Amino acid sequence: MTATKKAGVLGATGSVGQKFILLLAEHPEFELYKLGASSRSAGKSYAKAVKWRQTATIPQSATELVVVECKASEFVDCDVVFSGLDSDVAGDIEMEFKESGLVVISNAKNYRRAPDVPLVVPLINSFHLDVVARRVKQEKKQGFIICNSNCSTAGLVVPLGALIAKFGDISDVTVTTLQAISGAGFSPGVLGFDILDNVIPYISGEEEKLEWETKKILGSVAEDDSFALRSNMTVSAQCNRVAVSDGHLECVSIKFATPHKPSVEEVKQALRDYVCESQTLGCPSAPKQCIYVLEEADRPQPRLDRNRDNGYAISVGRVREDPVFDFKFIVLSHNTVIGAAGSGILIAETLFKKGLL
Repeated sequence: MTATKKAGVLGATGSVGQKFILLLAEHPEFELYKLGASSRSAGKSYAKAVKWRQTATIPQSATELVVVECKASEFVDCDVVFSGLDSDVAGDIEMEFKESGLVVISNAKNYRRAPDVPLVVPLINSFHLDVVARRVKQEKKQGFIICNSNCSTAGLVVPLGALIAKFGDISDVTVTTLQAISGAGFSPGVLGFDILDNVIPYISGEEEKLEWETKKILGSVAEDDSFALRSNMTVSAQCNRVAVSDGHLECVSIKFATPHKPSVEEVKQALRDYVCESQTLGCPSAPKQCIYVLEEADRPQPRLDRNRDNGYAISVGRVREDPVFDFKFIVLSHNTVIGAAGSGILIAETLFKKGLL
């Protein structure tokens, strides 16, 4: 199949940008067309501009592309632009692209809180993208921004959303994360020693992101097409950085709002049976199964389970009753795939299937 849509990447030399490039390199629907980075890199071939940090080699389709500055005028012929920009520069640049009529799918945090910007984990709330279709039709403007979630949020909301869909409201959630170092970006030299033989019990801003992003993603669409937080659910998070390369592990406890709670086996089956819209639409990156329920007592584990369905699936294990809440379980997600660049790719595939690109 010949790719039909031209894709650009902003922040192409950074860790998220590099992952976007890997996922786009042989994509059946998107052609890797433009790469944007800082003025220091502009004018160089990508191979000369980047300090490549991925385990796979630089895709041939990227090596000779000439890097341009992150200006909308350089990307006017792109159908979709993926932003791996750092948050300290993403805001103004992404808005410029939107105002120039470009579609921006952002991994940055800048617009996640905006009530009119969809915050999407495509395995669970792709219906929020329908708001974009209505706005484009009403306002006759093609440009818009869509944000994917924080990496740790992506793993949490998928099983929560699946259980809410089957059994009704969840009133309380506690989550303790064990997050991979790749979620912190590149940390060469002395900084890298901080995590050796160690756990860092603090990730700046992470707990707050988990607590409110979950409510927006699992929230509703208001009459004015803004996004309302899920007000009847409390989320409490504690976040830790651990010496794992990729894969965020989360220890989750939940309490249902109804006193008529399901059994452990019913919870497991609801997770196994969950099907997302990207699967039914036939998106090429959609996982074969959204949630894998593992029965082994010591699973999931990052090294063994993070690459399920190329990193787009969620693994859940140790589902059991909780003496304080109702149930507790372990969640694993690949933080740089479904938790970052892969989520952006799957959002774009969903937009394409819905006729919005």
